[in-house]
Amino acid sequence: MQPVNHALLVIDVQNDFCPNGALAVAAGNEIVAPINRLMDDYQSVILTQDWHPKGHSSFASSHTADPFSAIEMPYGSQTLWPDHCIQGSDGADFHADLNTTRADMIVRKGYNPAVDSYSAFFENDQTTPTGLEGYLRTRGIDTLTLVGLATDFCVNFSAVDAAQLGFDVMVRTYFCRAIDIDGSLDAALTGMRAAGVKVV
Repeated sequence: MQPVNHALLVIDVQNDFCPNGALAVAAGNEIVAPINRLMDDYQSVILTQDWHPKGHSSFASSHTADPFSAIEMPYGSQTLWPDHCIQGSDGADFHADLNTTRADMIVRKGYNPAVDSYSAFFENDQTTPTGLEGYLRTRGIDTLTLVGLATDFCVNFSAVDAAQLGFDVMVRTYFCRAIDIDGSLDAALTGMRAAGVKVV
């Protein structure tokens, strides 16, 4: 059992990121049972949940553009996604087999219609916090293990932000799956290591 200062952060294990979902990650469902078993090693488990309003600015359909193309937003480059994880939809629900009862906290992100939010800590403007850092600090948690979907986007951004905030961070890739757009997985792994994240 990990000590009380070490939490498991489970990123976006939701239906839309699993096979047959709107933004399916290949084999995304295969990590659910292993993550459930991993939870037994941690006294604190935190889940994140992508939670977009209809017509979110990160949706390709909001710009009459092709999914996976990019546009410039006021906060920088933004990949445009298929509509996914819309608030209250089945796609936004956690995978039915995920043990959500172990969650001490659920962080919902991406609910601001004008800004996407990959990271569990900041929206994509890199300045607007989700509140997770304060929650962890007040609980005395300074070490994080990250798992979930997708390795190269929300796991990556969350891990790098956590490391930059001074947390001791590990990403366990066996419990993650990636989208891997144009080499995004290799770039994410390199970037996480450069930020001081332990990638195992």
